[in-house]
Amino acid sequence: MSQEPLPGASTAMTMGILSIVGAVVCCGPFAAIFSIIGLSSAKKAETTYQQDPDRYSGYENVRTSRVLSYIGLALSLIMLVVVILYFGVIIALVTSGELH
Repeated sequence: MSQEPLPGASTAMTMGILSIVGAVVCCGPFAAIFSIIGLSSAKKAETTYQQDPDRYSGYENVRTSRVLSYIGLALSLIMLVVVILYFGVIIALVTSGELH
């Protein structure tokens, strides 16, 4: 019997990768959205797999995508802190009059 690919596993993997790339390259805190979508898709795919494990293949992608989503979420939170500190320093310099 041929096994079907696990529905939602590729979506979860894509969102996990996008969350890491988004956090590092461009839109730091907004990459958390991709992480949350990735974690949600991974949860749905895991539930589907556990209902009928003999029918689906690709469960290892679900675990990988969950790890990628958590890494992307951590990176986006770190980038959020960096952005807050960056603008906080700029505002502090402008209001103190040290930045001419």
